[in-house]
Amino acid sequence: MDPNASFDTEEVEHEYSNAYDRPQPYNYEPARRPRDQEQPRIRRNNGHRREIELWCEENQWRTGQLSWRMSAVVVVHGGAWAIPEDLAKASVDGVKAAARQGSSVLKGGGSALDAVEAAVRVMEDNPVFNAGRGADLFAESIGMATVPADELVTENERKEWDKQKNYVTGVMEDFNSQWAHDTVGAVAVDSDGNVACATSTGGIRNKMVGRVGDCPIIGSGGYADNLSGAVSCTGHGESILKVTLARLILSHVEQGKSLADSSQLSLQYMGDRVHGAGGAIAVSPSGQWAATFSTERMAWAAVDQDVLWYGLDPKEKLNEKLGQ
Repeated sequence: MDPNASFDTEEVEHEYSNAYDRPQPYNYEPARRPRDQEQPRIRRNNGHRREIELWCEENQWRTGQLSWRMSAVVVVHGGAWAIPEDLAKASVDGVKAAARQGSSVLKGGGSALDAVEAAVRVMEDNPVFNAGRGADLFAESIGMATVPADELVTENERKEWDKQKNYVTGVMEDFNSQWAHDTVGAVAVDSDGNVACATSTGGIRNKMVGRVGDCPIIGSGGYADNLSGAVSCTGHGESILKVTLARLILSHVEQGKSLADSSQLSLQYMGDRVHGAGGAIAVSPSGQWAATFSTERMAWAAVDQDVLWYGLDPKEKLNEKLGQ
């Protein structure tokens, strides 16, 4: 499915164009509705059940429920920043592998939450991405074996740390004067219409001890609501926190805008208001999705109806059949 294509059965009517379309009190007796208009109309999407109104022979509105199982979708990102050419292919390969893993979970009957967790774990275990699982204290509290911290530092990160000993200098150089960073994330909708998001990061190089970024803050680094959709964000954490980016995107969706437009408007607002750059992936309960960014690059991938979509550069949208 093209993420920009319309989804016919998802149209929601908030206004009524004539007397036939307007719900009336029980004792209201309008003129008979023409037979060619005796068709059910979907009134709203309510999770995985749709409420419909049907004009009946008795000239009355009746409300019923229509259930169905929809096609599941997963979208992932590997961070929005100035990804260097020597990491470009590995970044794209990494998000494609993560999207395949999330899709495999969904096809096996797993929930959206299961899928985003599986997808993010693939990227957390990939040294190309700046993300990792948990903290030492948590690992120790549940009896998990730990390893020396030095073993978790990649050679590339050590070189970059040696080169950039200053927080602001490092951020500005890495992102070509744009605030962004190498977070990973995933969003999904399962066949029951439930949505979920997951966002993980290793933080920003040379950050101050105790810094808290956007990832653990609900509404900033990620947000999910079965009535509107799920979002995972990436970028400069302080900027994302100031505009609560994930929730901002879904607020535009709730006002009737598309996922792509909502993401673009929100990223533009973050740039104008707090001079921050970043990216976001989003999925709706109906299976529409978007991957949007305002940085130089963002590695992303999505699986929708056995098609693997992916990209890295602005306006790049490639696809291949799943399994290729």
